[in-house]
Amino acid sequence: MKKHVICFFMALCLITGHSISPAGAALSNSKGKGGKIMEIKSSSFKHEEMIPSKYTCDGQNISPPLEWNGAPEKTKSFALISDDPDAPVGLWVHWVLFDIPATVNALPEKVSRQEEIAGLGKNGKNTSGKLGYDGPCPPSGTHRYYFKLYALDTMLNLKPGLTKDELLKAMQGHILAEAQWMGRYKRNR
Repeated sequence: MKKHVICFFMALCLITGHSISPAGAALSNSKGKGGKIMEIKSSSFKHEEMIPSKYTCDGQNISPPLEWNGAPEKTKSFALISDDPDAPVGLWVHWVLFDIPATVNALPEKVSRQEEIAGLGKNGKNTSGKLGYDGPCPPSGTHRYYFKLYALDTMLNLKPGLTKDELLKAMQGHILAEAQWMGRYKRNR
């Protein structure tokens, strides 16, 4: 059964043009500057490892630093979505950020929760109904938290406060490449 799932996933990646990076993060196969595949990472935690509590509800609840490279040359802006597929109520969105200028290749720690962040884009609403980043706070067990970056061929120029679904709809037909980084978190109670 496990072999069938792996074969299916590999076939799906071939059909959709996605590949698996050495770190295990699914990345689009779009070539960026210098012929690289777009990648995203955090200096605060390794891919698929534990997110420091500083970035969660048990700590300062601030966004972790992120950086990326390999964006396609025609990129006009980036969008970022962070979510938790393991939430008991279904997918829980922790962060929506869009209209990040193409000249930006990193987000510092503790990105503002204001509607618009000078030089860094606009915040959307998370599942809690708040603007900006809202860190991991799983009720039980270990959850996965994905940070998904999208390179777009346009600046969306939409108002702050978009939900994940509204952003995904607005991005349709404009995604040049995507990359993701995943961390895990379990509360110590």
